[in-house]
Amino acid sequence: MVKPPIPVPDSGVLPQERQQRILAKLRHDGRVVAAELAAAFEVSEDSIRRDLRELAAQGLCKRVYGGALLPAATPTPLKQRRGEHSARKLMLARKAASLVSAGQTLLIDAGSTNAAIATVLPADARLVVITNAPHIAQLLLDREGFEVLLIGGRIDAAIGGTVGAQAVEQVRRTRADLCFPGACAIDAAHGLWGFDSEEALFKRAMIEASDETVVVATDDKLGAVATHQVAELSRVQHLVVEHSADRATRSAFASRGMAVHRADSVPS
Repeated sequence: MVKPPIPVPDSGVLPQERQQRILAKLRHDGRVVAAELAAAFEVSEDSIRRDLRELAAQGLCKRVYGGALLPAATPTPLKQRRGEHSARKLMLARKAASLVSAGQTLLIDAGSTNAAIATVLPADARLVVITNAPHIAQLLLDREGFEVLLIGGRIDAAIGGTVGAQAVEQVRRTRADLCFPGACAIDAAHGLWGFDSEEALFKRAMIEASDETVVVATDDKLGAVATHQVAELSRVQHLVVEHSADRATRSAFASRGMAVHRADSVPS
């Protein structure tokens, strides 16, 4: 069901109250446009930009050209994320795995959702999997039927995979049919985002080394931005979202030319 729009009040409110109502609209819509807010509140765009600066200083929004977006949630260590929302991630993983064809070479990034994908890939499809994540490599080695190549380099314990110059150089010397970069945040206007600069470089190298890119994202990562842009949406061919992702959000991404795949609902 498409959520009804949050009404924006007219002029006559104090700046603090205006900021709270801007924040409510931002949390509802995932983004706000400065020019639209200025017209609705009957104030100058400079006033709105000051409001957005103050909200951004509190970590409540991420300023972008012309407005603001919700910031992505700060990532927790991979060890902690592995046990979170496992049923939701399994539904996403199954939908993502349905995009894989027999005989393909896959590049799979570190991450708890990508680990779930590794557990549901078909074992009889003659797949070659290249990964920077020791945990994902081990999951596939424990199953039979996969050729596994592990990218070397410095392992970041929080990320759960190798990053840095050595890892980027190795992935640039590979070629894959599909890649699954971990998504910290993805926005329909500004693309795929990461929190760590080295991790973002690695994800970018994955995309450049692959024919097609599949981004798998939980609801909290849709319509958000992080610190470092990984890629424009033109570089992403497929987006896999949860069953609960609303129609407006799905349409916003589909309008950018990508195929949006909706996972099945979590069994009750």
